[in-house]
Amino acid sequence: LGWGLNIVVGLAGLLDLGYVAFYAVGAYTFALLGTVYDWSFWACLPIAGAVAAMFGILLGYPVLRLRGDYLAIVTLGFGEIIRIVLTNWVALSGGPNGIAGIPRPTLFGLEFTRRTREGHSFHEYFDLPFSGDHRIIFLYYVILILALITNIFVLRIRKLPIGRAWEALREDEIACRSLGINPVNTKLSAFALGAMFGGFAGSFFASRNGFISPESFTFIESAIVLSIVVLGGMGSQIGVVLAAAAIVLLPEALREFSEYRMLVFGLAMVLVMVWRPRGLLAHRRPTLMLNPSRPIAPK
Repeated sequence: LGWGLNIVVGLAGLLDLGYVAFYAVGAYTFALLGTVYDWSFWACLPIAGAVAAMFGILLGYPVLRLRGDYLAIVTLGFGEIIRIVLTNWVALSGGPNGIAGIPRPTLFGLEFTRRTREGHSFHEYFDLPFSGDHRIIFLYYVILILALITNIFVLRIRKLPIGRAWEALREDEIACRSLGINPVNTKLSAFALGAMFGGFAGSFFASRNGFISPESFTFIESAIVLSIVVLGGMGSQIGVVLAAAAIVLLPEALREFSEYRMLVFGLAMVLVMVWRPRGLLAHRRPTLMLNPSRPIAPK
């Protein structure tokens, strides 16, 4: 989620406060395909990402002409609209009761269950004692591989013309227009790619839990992911990883402080932003610096 939003916020400079909407779209697409049509994990995963990207385009095309705070407010509203629709469209989403029985991942058709209706389960095929941890470990490695692919993809694409156009647009939209760069199409590509990775994350969330409901996709999720991007450093891939680890692990380390742990956590975030206002590992570096101590012209 952090790397996906980093494309939108860190590289393209678009303040998206409704990123959880694409997370929800991916999760519900995965859940509906798996429960209604009985599709496998591997068939549902790419479609969930594609549907989330489509929603990113549908949202982005009419609103990306907006800038700054106006764009942030519209994306915030979009995130809330998706959650409210999922809550009230009972026939599709199950409403507040959510969707249960979401299919779990399989390895070449081998299910991570004690018994299967047909074929062999994972532990029977490899002659291992049954353990519920097998599925968790497998899903962890799948997520790790997808995260590495995402990282390589982002590092490569930022060196391509479209990636440089994102960063140029983030710095000065007027200058980009004068160079012939279409701001709307450039922003739209960033929005669609970021939404696609959000859809992938939603798929893993649904498959991991086996159950989803609209209450899992509130604004606080968008705020946490945005905090990860800002604290890590706008556009920094490694910074996002460090910030995600800090935001996830720090509240757990402060659990013994009970009701004060969120206060300490919030104070720590404020101190980091005061100490490092551009994030832990800011990506943006000046390419040319003038030395004020040296004369501009020779005497």
